[in-house]
Amino acid sequence: MAWVGAHGGAGTSTLAAVFGGVDLGREWPRPEHGEPDSVLLVARTHAAGLQALSRALDRIRTGEHPAGVEVAGAVLVADAPGRLPRDLTRRVKVISSVVEVHRVPWVPGWRIGDLTVPPPRETASLSRLTSETNQPPESKS
Repeated sequence: MAWVGAHGGAGTSTLAAVFGGVDLGREWPRPEHGEPDSVLLVARTHAAGLQALSRALDRIRTGEHPAGVEVAGAVLVADAPGRLPRDLTRRVKVISSVVEVHRVPWVPGWRIGDLTVPPPRETASLSRLTSETNQPPESKS
């Protein structure tokens, strides 16, 4: 599994450290060079992050991504503690209509660099997805 940011500062490094997989920053993987062919697009939940994710999804829709790369979903990382404003919640709903969305709430420990803080229970489906995808092929069932 590769983590690809829709914009800088999306959180790909933290997610790769916590959930496993390969942090590719903002670059698409190159499966022909042994990089993963399955991607999770990552964005923060602020307006600019959601716009960047929408643009990335539109490029995928029009075929402007590397051949052989599959988008397994989008990961929205909270940009602040608390609930999203109504306008941003509406944008998340629209994004959810075109791609599976996993939400990562605000984790204070991660903000200060403590990646030993366990992932919140709200990320259970993301944990399952990444643990299944990151297993060697012979151990997948």
